[in-house]
Amino acid sequence: MRPPFPVAIGLGLTLASGLLHAATDPHPLQPNAPRTVVVSEAATPPEVRAGLLQSTLIVLPAEEKVANVFAGDTVNWIFDGGHVASRFISVKPKTANAATDIHIVSDHGNEYTLELREVSNDPDLHFDSKVFINPGDQAAKDRLAQLPVFVPAAELDKAKQETAAAKAAQAAELKAEQTKAEQYRSEYPGSLHFDYTWDEKKGKELGLQQIWRDDKFTYLRGVFQETPALYELKDKKGSLINFDFNGGLYTVPKQLEHGYLAIGKQKVEFHREGGTK
Repeated sequence: MRPPFPVAIGLGLTLASGLLHAATDPHPLQPNAPRTVVVSEAATPPEVRAGLLQSTLIVLPAEEKVANVFAGDTVNWIFDGGHVASRFISVKPKTANAATDIHIVSDHGNEYTLELREVSNDPDLHFDSKVFINPGDQAAKDRLAQLPVFVPAAELDKAKQETAAAKAAQAAELKAEQTKAEQYRSEYPGSLHFDYTWDEKKGKELGLQQIWRDDKFTYLRGVFQETPALYELKDKKGSLINFDFNGGLYTVPKQLEHGYLAIGKQKVEFHREGGTK
């Protein structure tokens, strides 16, 4: 018997090439009903009866796909795993009385060995049309419930392409955000307006140093012994407003027209030039 020869199972898995040898005396071969064989490492490999120029479909468990195939005779046999990774392998003998072994490695790491024999000269002319494989070893059964250990090349290439596309999209998004942030930083100083007035003497006594605004917020900065309360003045009536205070900086989420800071009896009013007093 020839030593096992690896059979690639990528696109166009058929490795055996050449003209098929037609039988000089055709036999009326008949397909058997589908059957199941149990494959165990310690047991003799099950025999699969193949018919001359007839296809026998070998089917792995539903949880598995074919990762690789090795065969002893790739001259007198055709092995076809299809164009995509699947659980199916088609075998077809090209010559009468041909025999070989086939060794299947699944994506879960299970290994199945079968003996193939062409039966057109047997008294019984029935051949196997479809053979389902069941693992006989507990370790092999346990591996069916685990994640695959081998990934078909086509699926790996697809995953690599999807990963590369995702990284490219992420890089483009990051670059767009950086560009937007740089544009904002470059334009932001032009949006600042220092157009508030107040009694600077009272402001100094309270600790107020500066007031300014941009297109969304009003800011007050100072060095305060205590944090003054901040009020907005409308129709000469003061009302407390929401603000953030951190390190001597008030950030008010609106443009103030008129307001004041107060601690006890100390008070300093401010208003925006051109705004409502």
